[in-house]
Amino acid sequence: MLIGNQLLGSGVTLAADAAEAAEKNVASLSEIVVEADKIVTPSMQASETVYTGSEVTAKGMEIQGVKANTSVYEAVGVLPGINVESADGRGLGAEQRSVRIRGVQTSRGALTVEGIPNYGGNPIGPRDYLYDMENMSGVSVYKGAVPGDIGTGIGSRGGAMELKPDWPHEQFTGHFSQSFGSDAYSRSFFRVDSGNLTDAGTKFSASYSYTDADKWRGPGSLGPRQNANFALDQPLGERLDVKVWVNHNDLDQHLYRALSYQEMQNLGANYTNDYNENRTGVAAKDINYYEYNRGSYQNDDLMSILSWKASNALGFKLKPYYSHEDTEILGGTTSGGGMVQKRTRDIERSGFMVESLADFSGLKTVLGYHFESSNMEISTQNYAITGTGLSYRGLGVFGTSGTGYLNSPYLKLAGKQGAFDWQVGLKYFNFIDPESDGYVAGSAPSYAAVRAADLDREETTYDIWLPTLGASYRLSDALQAYGSYGKSFIRPYSYLPLVTLYSGNRAAFQAKGLNLQDMFNGYDLEESDNFDLGLRIGGSGFDVTPTIFYGKHKNLLTTIYDPRVNLNYQQNIGKATSHGLDLEMNGYLRKDLTVFVNPSYTVMTYDEDLRYAGARLPTEGNQVVDTPEWLVKTGVIYHPGDFEIVPMLRYLSKRYSDATNTQQVSDSVLVDLRASYTLRNPPIAKSMKFTLELNNIFDQEYISIINASDDTRAGVATYYPGAPFSAMLIASLQF
Repeated sequence: MLIGNQLLGSGVTLAADAAEAAEKNVASLSEIVVEADKIVTPSMQASETVYTGSEVTAKGMEIQGVKANTSVYEAVGVLPGINVESADGRGLGAEQRSVRIRGVQTSRGALTVEGIPNYGGNPIGPRDYLYDMENMSGVSVYKGAVPGDIGTGIGSRGGAMELKPDWPHEQFTGHFSQSFGSDAYSRSFFRVDSGNLTDAGTKFSASYSYTDADKWRGPGSLGPRQNANFALDQPLGERLDVKVWVNHNDLDQHLYRALSYQEMQNLGANYTNDYNENRTGVAAKDINYYEYNRGSYQNDDLMSILSWKASNALGFKLKPYYSHEDTEILGGTTSGGGMVQKRTRDIERSGFMVESLADFSGLKTVLGYHFESSNMEISTQNYAITGTGLSYRGLGVFGTSGTGYLNSPYLKLAGKQGAFDWQVGLKYFNFIDPESDGYVAGSAPSYAAVRAADLDREETTYDIWLPTLGASYRLSDALQAYGSYGKSFIRPYSYLPLVTLYSGNRAAFQAKGLNLQDMFNGYDLEESDNFDLGLRIGGSGFDVTPTIFYGKHKNLLTTIYDPRVNLNYQQNIGKATSHGLDLEMNGYLRKDLTVFVNPSYTVMTYDEDLRYAGARLPTEGNQVVDTPEWLVKTGVIYHPGDFEIVPMLRYLSKRYSDATNTQQVSDSVLVDLRASYTLRNPPIAKSMKFTLELNNIFDQEYISIINASDDTRAGVATYYPGAPFSAMLIASLQF
């Protein structure tokens, strides 16, 4: 949070590159409070005048410990209104994490690097485990109105995040850190910045990390995880600049096993229950063998940013990108008396974003266009459990195939009149979902795939207009009022469950003249209208930002009952309403003492009763599943001399695991401590830092993840216990 005039500055002076100008403005204003530890600051996009987001700074990520090094979501967990729950407490356990922003799952949101989207399918949504966060200078989060120049990819109902790379430094620098901790945790990270290599300013950075750990419960490991990153910055004269950014992430991991509701009820006795270490020879039991529940994930991302300053009032940017995901995940299933299913994801995306940025007579304009081509080959294969291992039993379901196309032009206008700042935007989103041919498994011994026309899906186009607007008024040097509105959405998702249900009941559907496409005809874009109204209050020793929010949500994916086939499946018919309060508060008590308190209050309720198996479920007015009303993050940053001590506390109020609000998960309080000592100018480096990190100090047993859909009925959800006490020791060098 910025302070005083820094908070309430009336805008950003747009030079040729509006984004760069904004960064310079914020940097100069930050000199007002030189000694303060700022973990969160207001955020806006290029050519905007109203702060509609919050940015977690590098310091804000650092104080959250090792878990924030390998997970974007853990890195922003300090913000109010964001509930991050993980099966593992060290930022590991890919895709075994549940995150909600103001009650909406972040799998329904956007995660970008410099505005370029990161996402995949099965599960739909961002991959938050691909990056070493030491390579990021900050993360901007937009919970309500989402700026049009953030590439939404699948959508932004769950908010939007923009990662800001720590681009190559102008001076030669290096950073090395080594971490050790509980359950054989170890992590090595190294980064080097070349500094300017030529008079033209050529520079690069390169980093590599290796992370491994045992699971804290059950057999198996959460690694190795290997990450490599390379970035290049090449100025071409005074007006043209080319940046290149490459990221590779390779992960192998065993999965954590979820608990049932009955097991969760007696958490003390079942807290460490997990998959079996040995096979039993009984297929129905061996689906829980740990080697049959694991995954391998490889992701490669490449992007470039070409910036041209045509004049002092006009600039252009081109951002081409490419992304590839190759993932295989094994999981035991009760089908057929006990089998193992392999989920395969081969996802390839390429595209570009192009935009012009202009400032003519105080009117700031961004005109842009986003194009993407995506090919998602997502399927499952079945394997029988035999005495010698696994034996192939054919194709399970074929979720998606073919090439989809995204086209999204956008326009933003912004300006100011005295103490009044304003901005408006309009974005058009068009996605062509490709047709897909259906297949079923053939007969033994080859189990070759056989065409099944009733499993075909037709090409479908989804589109939506997305307006945004924002305004702020500076009432005094220490007080600013602001408001914003934005429409958000998410593309249809959860294809595989629908295909699986149809495939298992083909005869019943075909007897009624129905095919798979008839079920997909009920899929649509989920939509949300989001309103924010707040104040920015600043002084020489504090800043406070209360934000009231309100949202209307429609076309939510909701379970319906189909009497024609006597089955339940999901369609986009649900409605919900949300409202609440986010509060960011920082107190700079002394130059060596900062206190932050970030509480939030969230109510998100169903607008109507739901139906299941022909019966009405009393859900109207109930809190949406896995949404705590109260969430508080608070802590102290105290650094006497070369020491730094950071105690942090998180409170999570009760949650429900079913839509009727009959199955309750108790509240929890977690306390962490991070203490460090910095040795200045040692013989081998500029500085050395030694850090002790203690998580869940009081070793509380609690439920972290509630694995459930928003409309889950009683007895269906599963649960992941939160990690117990752990200790980490980190040594780092800066040179």
